[in-house]
Amino acid sequence: MNIETLISQAAGEAVKVLYGMDATEKMLQLQKTRSEFEGNLTLVVFPFVKAARKSPEQTAQEIGQYLVEHCQAVEKYNAVKGFLNLSIGSGAWLQLLETIDRDEHFGMKEATEQSPLVMIEYSSPNTNKPLHLGHVRNNLLGWSLAQIMQANGNRVVKTNIVNDRGIHICKSMLAWQKWGNGETPESSGKKGDHLIGDYYVSFDKHYREQVKELVAQGMDEEQAKQEAPLIKEAHEMLVRWEQGDAEVRALWEKMNSWVYAGFDETYQKMGVSFDKIYYESQTYLKGKAKVEEGLAKGLFERHDDGSVWADLTGDGLDQKLLLRSDGTSVYMTQDIGTAEMRFKDYPIDKMIYVVGNEQNYHFQVLSILLDRLGFKWGKELVHFSYGMVELPNGKMKSREGTVVDADDLMELMVDDAYHTSMELGKFDDMSEEERRDIARIVGMGALKYFILKVDARKNMLFNPEESIDFNGNTGPFIQYTYARIRSILRKATPTGQVSGAELSAKETELIQKMNEFGAAVEQAGKDYSPSGIANYCYELTKVFNQFYHDYSILNEPDEAKKQMRLVLARNVAKIIKSGMQLLGIEVPERM
Repeated sequence: MNIETLISQAAGEAVKVLYGMDATEKMLQLQKTRSEFEGNLTLVVFPFVKAARKSPEQTAQEIGQYLVEHCQAVEKYNAVKGFLNLSIGSGAWLQLLETIDRDEHFGMKEATEQSPLVMIEYSSPNTNKPLHLGHVRNNLLGWSLAQIMQANGNRVVKTNIVNDRGIHICKSMLAWQKWGNGETPESSGKKGDHLIGDYYVSFDKHYREQVKELVAQGMDEEQAKQEAPLIKEAHEMLVRWEQGDAEVRALWEKMNSWVYAGFDETYQKMGVSFDKIYYESQTYLKGKAKVEEGLAKGLFERHDDGSVWADLTGDGLDQKLLLRSDGTSVYMTQDIGTAEMRFKDYPIDKMIYVVGNEQNYHFQVLSILLDRLGFKWGKELVHFSYGMVELPNGKMKSREGTVVDADDLMELMVDDAYHTSMELGKFDDMSEEERRDIARIVGMGALKYFILKVDARKNMLFNPEESIDFNGNTGPFIQYTYARIRSILRKATPTGQVSGAELSAKETELIQKMNEFGAAVEQAGKDYSPSGIANYCYELTKVFNQFYHDYSILNEPDEAKKQMRLVLARNVAKIIKSGMQLLGIEVPERM
C-alpha cells in the first residue's frame, strides 16, 4: 500500500472516531505540501469542519494529533488554517523506496483480455509526396498516446489510413508518364516517396504555366484552371482509375509501391509503426454503401440533383454533403467506410483520431453521423486535435522549397547531435560506430522531446538548435542524466538494502517525486497528454540533479547511506527510462 492510501485511510478513521462522520474518498484527497510550509503531504480539512463544529485550524490540529498517534507513517504535523501539513518519517519513505525497487514496471498498469480496446489512428499520409514536419508531430503524438493508453491498462491497436486515391495521386502519375522516361527509385537513387513528390511538384509547375498561357490569351483565371489540358488529362485518368482501367491501375500500384517503401524507411527512422493499415481505395466504396443504407433508413436525404445530405441543424450544425450528384464520395463518406471496416475487424471500445485542429468541425460531424449509423463508440469518439508546427524562417529549406520534409529534418537532427557531442568532448573514448548510434539516439530524442513537451493543442515553433542542448528542459539533458546514473551503477552494484539509513530532505523529495510517476501516467491518459509525461521526466531529472549536486553516492563513507543512494539512483534511472519510452524516446547507456 502506498503512503497516500495509508494516510487517506487513517484520516478517514480519524474523522469517523473524532466526529462520527463517514468521509468519502473525494474528501480525503492529499496533495504535495507547498514548498513554503514544512511537510510532505497536505490534507484539506474544510470538508470536516461542519461535523467537527470547530474552527478549521482546531479541526486540523485534532486530525493531525490522531494521525501521529495512530498512523506509523506520520511523524509530525503542523496546521495552517484549514490545511493539515504532514511530515512522513524516514521509515515510511524507505519502505516506499523498497516497493518501487521491487516493481520493474512501477507506475504502469498491465492490460488483460477484459481491458477496453482503444484504437488510435495517426499519420494519414497522401501517396503523392513524402512525410513532412506536420506529419512528424502527428506520428510522434500518435505513437506516444498509444504507449500512454497501454500504460494505463488498455489494449491498444495503432492504425493508419493512407490517402491513396484521388486527383492529387493522378497528378503525380500523369507527370511521371509525361516526363519520367521510365525513372525508378533504383535508377535515380532517390527514395520512392521523394521521387513521386518531385513529379507532383513537376505537374504543378507545368500546370501553372498552362494556366498563365490561357490567361494571356484572354481567358478568365478560374476558367483557365479548369480548361488547362493537364488538369483535364488528370481528371480523365481519375475516371479511368474509378472504372478499373487495367493500365492506369497497374501504374498506380507500381508508383504507390515506391511510395510505401519510402514511407516505411521514414517510419523506421522515426521509431513508429502500426498494427493495421487501411487504404482509402478500399474504404470509399464501403462508405458509399453505408450512406446508401442510412438513406434507406431515412437517416439522410437525397436532393433533386441526386446528391445525398445529412441534416445536422437539430444538432446545432448545418447540412453536410455525403455523396455528390454524380455519386462520388467525399472525405466524410470515406471516414464512414473506414469506421465500418475497423468495427468489423476489432471490437473497439474507444476510437481516437490524431488529426490537426483544422479538422475540428469534420470530427464533430463524423461523431454525430457514426452515432446515427449505430457505432457504439461514435458519440464518444475522441478527436485528438493538435496545432501547427513550424521552423524558424530560413533555418532549413526542403527540396520542394515550401515544406520541410521529415527525412531532411531527422538527418539534420542526428548530424547536429553528432557535431555538438564532438565539440563537447562527449565522444572522446568511443568507436565511430558507437558515436553514430548515440548521435542517432540523442538527435531523435531531442526532436521528439522538443515536440512532445509542448501542449499538443498549441501551435509551436520547433527550433533544432535549442532542442540539442545538454542543459535545460530538453531530451539530451534527461538522456545525459540517465547515462550518468548508469555510469555510477557500473562502478557499484546496489545490494538492495535500504534500511538503517536516515534520509535528508533532498532524498525524501526524490522518493516522493518518483512515487508521483503512476499519477502522472494516469493523468496523461485521462488528458490524452504526452506533454504531461515529458514534464514529469524533466521534473524528476531536475530533482535528481539537485540531490546529486549536494550528496555523493560512490564516495559516501556510511555503507547504509551509500547502498540506499545506489537504490535511489537505480530507480530514478528505471523511471526515466519508462517515462521516455512512453514518449518513444531511447535512452543511451553512456554519453
